Amino acid sequence: MEHITKLHSLPRRFFDKVILERPGLVIICLLAVVSFLGYKAKDFKLDASAETLVLEHDIDLRYSRLINSRYGLQDYLLMTYAPKDDLFSDKVLANLTRLRDELKHVERVSSVVSILDVPLLESPPVPLKELASNLPTLESPTVDKKLARIEFSKSPLYQNLLVSPDLKTTALQIKFPIDEIYQDLLTRRNHFREKQATNRLSAAEVAEFKKVAVQFQKHRDKMKKTRHQDIAAIRAIMDNYRQDAELFLGGISMIADDLISFIKNDLKTFGLGVLFLLVVALSVVFRKMRWIFLPILCCAFSAISMMGLLGLFGWEVTVISSNFISLQLIITMAITIHLIVRYRELHFNNPEAEHRKLILDAVSLMLMPCLYAALTTIAGFGSLLFCDILPVITFGWMMSAGITLSLVMTFLLFPALLMLMKKGTPQARRNSHFSLTSFLARFTEAHGVMILVISCITLIVSAIGISRLAVENSFIDYFKHTTEIYQGMKVIDQSLGGTTPLDVIIELDEPEALAQKVAPETDAQNEDEFEDFDEFDEAQHDEKYWFTSDKMAQVEKIHDYLDGLPETGKVLSLETIMKIGRKLNNAKELDNFALALLYSKIPDNFKNMVLKPYVSVEHNEVRFSIRVRDSEKTLKRDKLLKEIRHDLVSKLGIKKKHAHLTGMLVLYNNMLQSLFSSQILTLGVVVLALMSMFLILFRSLKIALIAIFPNLLSIGVVLGVMGWLNIPLDMMTITIAAISVGIAVDDTIHYIHRFKHEFKVDRNYIKTVRRCHGSIGHAMYYTSVTIIIGFSILVLSNFIPSIYFGLLTGLAMLIALIAALTLLPQLLVVFKPFGEEEKKT
Repeated sequence: MEHITKLHSLPRRFFDKVILERPGLVIICLLAVVSFLGYKAKDFKLDASAETLVLEHDIDLRYSRLINSRYGLQDYLLMTYAPKDDLFSDKVLANLTRLRDELKHVERVSSVVSILDVPLLESPPVPLKELASNLPTLESPTVDKKLARIEFSKSPLYQNLLVSPDLKTTALQIKFPIDEIYQDLLTRRNHFREKQATNRLSAAEVAEFKKVAVQFQKHRDKMKKTRHQDIAAIRAIMDNYRQDAELFLGGISMIADDLISFIKNDLKTFGLGVLFLLVVALSVVFRKMRWIFLPILCCAFSAISMMGLLGLFGWEVTVISSNFISLQLIITMAITIHLIVRYRELHFNNPEAEHRKLILDAVSLMLMPCLYAALTTIAGFGSLLFCDILPVITFGWMMSAGITLSLVMTFLLFPALLMLMKKGTPQARRNSHFSLTSFLARFTEAHGVMILVISCITLIVSAIGISRLAVENSFIDYFKHTTEIYQGMKVIDQSLGGTTPLDVIIELDEPEALAQKVAPETDAQNEDEFEDFDEFDEAQHDEKYWFTSDKMAQVEKIHDYLDGLPETGKVLSLETIMKIGRKLNNAKELDNFALALLYSKIPDNFKNMVLKPYVSVEHNEVRFSIRVRDSEKTLKRDKLLKEIRHDLVSKLGIKKKHAHLTGMLVLYNNMLQSLFSSQILTLGVVVLALMSMFLILFRSLKIALIAIFPNLLSIGVVLGVMGWLNIPLDMMTITIAAISVGIAVDDTIHYIHRFKHEFKVDRNYIKTVRRCHGSIGHAMYYTSVTIIIGFSILVLSNFIPSIYFGLLTGLAMLIALIAALTLLPQLLVVFKPFGEEEKKT
């Protein structure tokens, strides 16, 4: 029997005098806590907004919000409609009319833009001076449908926006009203956030900040629910038209809503799936009901309590943290299995010992290694706090709290429940089930040098793979091909001008004084036309003269450059309406007078479509709205953005301070580019943290270095495999390195901790290796297998990064187990950190 009466006397007395003395009371108290937290789980929330894809303190994010506000950009959904018959046939247009009208009646839809509604300027051609009159649409009785077909196929405005170049697919833009309350709360919240970053908030401002944050969250949650209802209503309408056409829905709101559905499904699937697989694994390994019941109950208590804590503290689960339930269950299960294996081993070696003493010895012996194992795992997750991506930071906090909760819950619940059960008879060991650990012990003893050589070669090959890591990743590739997100984005990307928005904002040179306005030409016709300008107020009078031929020539050059880039799809700007204007002006260039006339004659509803989103006269700037083809395999976002910035200055003569790039492409690229530095930082932090803990735990630099090497091999292999297989770094895969080394290091701590005690028996390294493989090796084997099986359930996700996360973390666990049972003991044998062996007499 091991001498443990003096070991960790304070925790031992606590377990003996409190937990084991009053197990029923302990369980009642735990039930009360879990019940309270279970109630708080009702406040458990999910978030899949665009903010989860950007950096926390990105200055481009602030500028993007400013531009969105300035140009009044609305939230909208895009529905693609590909009929089986000809798009311009009477039957299809009738179906399209009914579909549009039904969509208009959805409660919160403000308008629907389709090929039925937009003004037609060339079907037949409309003279420039007649633009102010009622322009025909496809529904007008006088419209020529043959000319309309030609106009839609060649229009610089409608092609690749409302119709595909082959005229087989059309789009309906479903607009929602601008949420003024949301915009106001968002602006106020961000103001306080930015001010807080400089530590300048007064007590009154702190109180106001909290109030605004609560109001913002409540309003946003309310809008999420209403938008979900809107999308459900729109999809119900779509279902009535699928027999005659192929329909898909796209847009940021839809993607965010579907992502929340994915998260909910993943939480349910992963939680239940992991639970089922763990029950199967426990049944196979232990074959006794109590050893299935106890771990499952510990896992359930921990998971429910964690969900309650998330609700209590308002931490929202995102796509990145959607697998937290799986991680929680797996980590809790690992702690429980170590306790079970230790108790069974003590029971087998001491069948006559009292039940209470066996439990006390098991929890006392395993407390410190489990504590340090938990701390190292927390260090792995804690390193995520140094990332700049808010959901990753939240995930780090979330899992650090979850591990702490699992450790406390398991060490309270496990001994209390076990104390209420009968002692039972010790189970005989089944050596056949331990063949792997026994084989690895023999293999290490016989081929130690080969293990060291293979490990070094593996590390070198992995380092080469790591050098190949890239951060380029298409958002469309985050989803399985069977999901509507993927299918809809693919249609929009390939047939309707691209998916990822990019805005180029150009501040033009200072306008000339209004005194130098262009005088109209002197012919009588122009004088008559110019008399119409007297209708306009002074603001409009000044505004129309802002549009000069010099400015439009500059806009044309920039537009044509952007449109000519192979990565860009649809480009919209002032030049779009200028191209139409030149056609209406008999293919002649528009002089200053013609530009002023064009501005004055365009109907307001058409002006809102082709002018206001692309120019801010007040700020003397123009906006180029670009959609980039996200599915383009050759797309290199960072290279494209750098190329545009460079060419605007060097080729097009724009001053550097007057050219700005913004939009989701810029924000997403900033996040991707930060991943390299974040990966290096998080890995560096976790390695330093682990080294520090090893030094505290083992009080030996040599042991600390030995302990860290197998874990570096594990994570090196995972990152190397990612590099060799061209799996890019993204928001999910960046967490694998820190998490894997945090979890995998548990094996190292448990093995060295046991090795230290076993070595004292005979001070023989080889014999100690055999004993450790035959004892703690079993627990390491069981926990690693359950973790690998648990993570394998992630392959069922619709979110591709989650699949990578599951497979790569499972690989990390496998490598860590093999390294801990081969490389680690060989290093201990070679370097003898516990002193020389006892010489035989």
